[in-house]
Amino acid sequence: MALRGIRVLELAGLAPAPFCGMVLSDFGASVLRIDKVGANIDLDCLGNGKKSIALNLKDPNGAKIVRKLAKTSDVLIEPFRKGVMERLGLGPETLMKENPRLIYARLTGWGQTGLYSARAGHDINYLALSGLLSLFGRKGQKPIFPVNLAADFGGGGLMCALGILLALHERHSSGLGQVIDSSMVEGTAYLGSWLFRSQKLPIWGNERGSNQLDSGSHFYEVYETKDGKFVSVGALEPQFYEKLLQGLGLSYDEAPQFDDYEKLKVLFARKFKEKTQEEWCRIFDKADACVAPVLTLEEAPEHPHNKERGCFARMGDDIIPKPAPVLSRTPGEASGLKAAPNCGEHTWDVLKGLGYSDNNINDLVAKGTVECFNKSKY
Repeated sequence: MALRGIRVLELAGLAPAPFCGMVLSDFGASVLRIDKVGANIDLDCLGNGKKSIALNLKDPNGAKIVRKLAKTSDVLIEPFRKGVMERLGLGPETLMKENPRLIYARLTGWGQTGLYSARAGHDINYLALSGLLSLFGRKGQKPIFPVNLAADFGGGGLMCALGILLALHERHSSGLGQVIDSSMVEGTAYLGSWLFRSQKLPIWGNERGSNQLDSGSHFYEVYETKDGKFVSVGALEPQFYEKLLQGLGLSYDEAPQFDDYEKLKVLFARKFKEKTQEEWCRIFDKADACVAPVLTLEEAPEHPHNKERGCFARMGDDIIPKPAPVLSRTPGEASGLKAAPNCGEHTWDVLKGLGYSDNNINDLVAKGTVECFNKSKY
């Protein structure tokens, strides 16, 4: 795989940092998650395929173990507020002095500088400060956020993974690592570059929810079908709109594309209620009208297109997306098909690899510096 041989330390967190580590793991990196002693890791559903060492980083001996691990690692991902790692003696100046090739990725909501840099926050706050949240929502209603997808995972974890890959590529020529200041506010804003740069185009200009792409138009909308399911319509260009009307059994005189959007939404809603989702699929699967069914998480893997592409994998009762994009020679492998580590499951083996004796490890366990899952095993 493309990242085989890359060694990553991931300081345990929730959502953005684990997703970043998951992306690297899916494409071959070896990811060691540094958990807290006694941590409840049940909320981390992105840990599959990683290893776990449990440390008390407030104990100087626990921090010392991280420093040893960092000496032979390529990447470190940390999700803490500004200053936390420095107070632990694990800031980039310390670790990169001992390993100048280390890529030190700092994934936070607000970034390492600025008025809000020491504040708490969540996806909705970062999305709000990026300017993008103001664009999402129905006409006459308050802004609506797309769960925690945009900032946590798009502008956060994925942008951080991109930064790591860029730094790894640059290291080939310089031989040096660097610090990545990955702010979810900035990453989300960058993700929305087209939205910022397109505001003078004629598709915008009206209040939220009244434009062509933000639920304002009848030809870019979601409609309910006879069976209570939904279809998506994205017939922006005239040639696709023409096919859409044919499939609906409407003439252009009955539904001019750029006439009264609200009136035409009512007409389209009535038409789509006349048939089930499956019936509409049979019609529009034969027409280039930019119409597709709205599938549930359970239905998506069973759609013929997704099945042919092999987009999803099953692990018992769970459905997981396969890594994307698909590389022709070195494709990724879904880490979700591998077991997720228990907290401290690999502590003993990792410490042995660092040269600690059995007595040393038992002493560290007794002092609460480290935790070993299933200690009776040893």
